[in-house]
Amino acid sequence: MDFKTAPFLLVIFFIILTRQTLSSDQNFEACAPKSCGKGPNISYPFRIANSHSPFCGIPSFDIACKDENPIIRIAEEDYIIRDISYKNHSFLLTNAVVNDLNCPTPLHNLSLQRTPFSFSSNPNGFFFFYNCTSLPPDHSFPIGCSSTRKLHSFASFSDGSLGSINSSYHSCQTLVEMPLHFSNEEKVFNELYKKSYSDVLKMGFSLNWSAQNCSKCETSGGRCGFQSNKFVCFCSDGSYLETCKQGKLDIWKKAIIGATPLGITIIVIISIISITIHYTRKSISNEDKIEESIRSYSTQTPQRYSYSKLKKITDSFKNKLGQGGFSTVYKGKLPDGRDVAVKLLNESSENGQDFMNEVVSITRTSHVNIASFLGFCYERKKRALIYEYMPRGSLDKYLSHKGPQRNNVDLDWNTLYKIVIGVARGLEYLHRGCNTMILHFDIKPHNILLDSDFCPKISDFGLAKQCKAKESHVSMTGVKGTVGFIAPEVMFRNFGKVSHKSDVYSYGMLVLEMVGARKKPNDGMEQRSEEYFPDWIYNDLTQSKIDGGSWWGNTEEEEEMARKMIIVGLYCIQTLPDKRPSMTDVVAMLEGSVDGLQIPPKPNLFGPPANVQPQPSASSSSDWDSV
Repeated sequence: MDFKTAPFLLVIFFIILTRQTLSSDQNFEACAPKSCGKGPNISYPFRIANSHSPFCGIPSFDIACKDENPIIRIAEEDYIIRDISYKNHSFLLTNAVVNDLNCPTPLHNLSLQRTPFSFSSNPNGFFFFYNCTSLPPDHSFPIGCSSTRKLHSFASFSDGSLGSINSSYHSCQTLVEMPLHFSNEEKVFNELYKKSYSDVLKMGFSLNWSAQNCSKCETSGGRCGFQSNKFVCFCSDGSYLETCKQGKLDIWKKAIIGATPLGITIIVIISIISITIHYTRKSISNEDKIEESIRSYSTQTPQRYSYSKLKKITDSFKNKLGQGGFSTVYKGKLPDGRDVAVKLLNESSENGQDFMNEVVSITRTSHVNIASFLGFCYERKKRALIYEYMPRGSLDKYLSHKGPQRNNVDLDWNTLYKIVIGVARGLEYLHRGCNTMILHFDIKPHNILLDSDFCPKISDFGLAKQCKAKESHVSMTGVKGTVGFIAPEVMFRNFGKVSHKSDVYSYGMLVLEMVGARKKPNDGMEQRSEEYFPDWIYNDLTQSKIDGGSWWGNTEEEEEMARKMIIVGLYCIQTLPDKRPSMTDVVAMLEGSVDGLQIPPKPNLFGPPANVQPQPSASSSSDWDSV
């Protein structure tokens, strides 16, 4: 044993000896935080009725576990607890009826009378109207499962009163009001109406609670409880004090007195073993960090599957959809019958951080143009991501005119235009629609998936970065993205700061590549192989304006769509980030008239300088597979 390790061993000695000296108090152990399986850990003032002892919490805070979800009943209605902030005395709820597949609608108003709860802030009114004789107003959510030919049911919301809702609610037999909280940016009702009413319910609301402060007890090492109608602090040594500091002093006295020579010898041996274990564990610290990250996001992460369950879902990985440099994608089927795409990451790849980026980033999203993330698997080197299955595959298969991946379906201008707008809306949502801004950093055809109706879905969040919505730029080490789609400032920092405008650049290159794909080889594209394609697209656009020719679309409508996409794409790839529009402006330009769009200046930089060859990050291979 090296002399330098003696202080370290002495510390370990006292820690272990102290643990041995502690008396295991039953009440202290009984009130340890517990979980229903999903959601947050439950502790005072809450208690799990069939798991915690009665004295571990306050009766009005009783929680039941249903389908591994923590359920609390308030005013004849069950609510799922999604998150608890013990520090701020608040918790996030969603109505448990949302998970009911038959007819997920609330049946009772939420009343907080005679409860220890109060609203965290002024909620917005989300109203449910049942059995109405008049037709629902234009801005409403029809509820088909509760409607008949003569009686209609629907949902609608306002800023807290019925005044802004159509008077048709007077013809309804039943009115139920539910609270709903959303940020200022989400108060754009037109955006909320794009969701289903069950999706709006899932946004949830938060309540504050009133109970004795537990922080002093927990800080001193105790656990809070409620006995004989009053607060009590259970200490590990069996004492019931306001705090457990005195109990800790007694424990240290016992530890010092009990330090016999034989005990020291035993503890030294145990210490050496502990050091060995410490350095052994250090070799797998990366996996431990990922596990800790998963636990820290436990209230947000979707379903976690074991590797054995994953094999059942994919029928032992029989149906391979595609393969890339870092993963293989298989088709599978969930127990409820839904088809899924399972992205199994290679065991040899060092992509733990990319894996967590994708899990955490996409879990925070819910949008029609973002691929739906259904679950994941993490068992050390076994890592997989489960997405909704996209029958049309990825966009790149429809843009290439050569190779085995070429799809036999040619996309017309209407479909291309629909995809361009859909991707723009998805990116706008990532930049503005989430509580935390999400920068994708890898927008390209491979990462745009298409459903059966060619509705685009943004996927692959392995390189994504999250930041506060008010931050104008982000710090970054290394290059993120795929060559050809990387913004100049990501590769060469003298062009400006990295921000959401870097995604705008990648989107512009995506749009121009889609437009360029319409120019087949017999249109003279092979003669232009040496010319950078945004350059000749710009020249074609300006030349057609001078000549008055129609070189892109076959009809006037197609010509207008093509010109609009080209102009928007060229605006997006302006060299300096400040000269590019936001994705909100991009959506407005695409949905507006082409007559109001001026041709932007020709960008000074098309592609990286010839004497510089930037290297993409390990996760940004140009043949990165899609799910």
